[in-house]
Amino acid sequence: MGKETLSITETRDMMVAVADKIIEAEPILTDADRALGDGDHGVGMERGMNAVKEALASEEFPSVGKVFMAVGMAMMSSMGGASGAVFGTLFRSGGKAIKDAEVLDAAGIVAVFKEGTEGVMTRGGAKPGDKTMVDALLPAAEAGEKAAAATVSEALVAIADGAEAGKEASKDMIATMGRAKTLGEKSLGKADAGAVSVAIIAATMRDFAA
Repeated sequence: MGKETLSITETRDMMVAVADKIIEAEPILTDADRALGDGDHGVGMERGMNAVKEALASEEFPSVGKVFMAVGMAMMSSMGGASGAVFGTLFRSGGKAIKDAEVLDAAGIVAVFKEGTEGVMTRGGAKPGDKTMVDALLPAAEAGEKAAAATVSEALVAIADGAEAGKEASKDMIATMGRAKTLGEKSLGKADAGAVSVAIIAATMRDFAA
């Protein structure tokens, strides 16, 4: 039986679980990025999520929105570079979207992904089909919107399914941004590392809420 909603404490615990899973997945993310880029995505995400764990352990939060904003700020301040900017924007924009909510419901998590995705697209300039994290984020957000009236657990199942499908679809795209664009058609057959991270994040949220 999945959760109807998550409390502030449960939302924080969920994001700690996300941080742990990304840290554990560093070798997977490094390999994914080495295939298309300079191979530093895994180490950057690991550094960012260690900072997230510190930030979440160091204070009490008055709302679920503030939890997500703290995640975004920790990633931005610790990671640097493009990944820090876009992943930080994902969680900061998402947190701002739900403001002072004291519980995380389905509509709330859908808003986090919807506004977070829009923030990432504005900040990074990527659009669907460019073979970036957007190709996992946008399907996740769109799938979530169809479950916005359900439980938070059901919405996260839809979001995770959308993210996984988007990650897999990125294998069939030719990269047009970043270092990967120099590979041209050689970028086919491999998932974007940022999309892999998004799929792991969404799946961990789903598993926590279940």
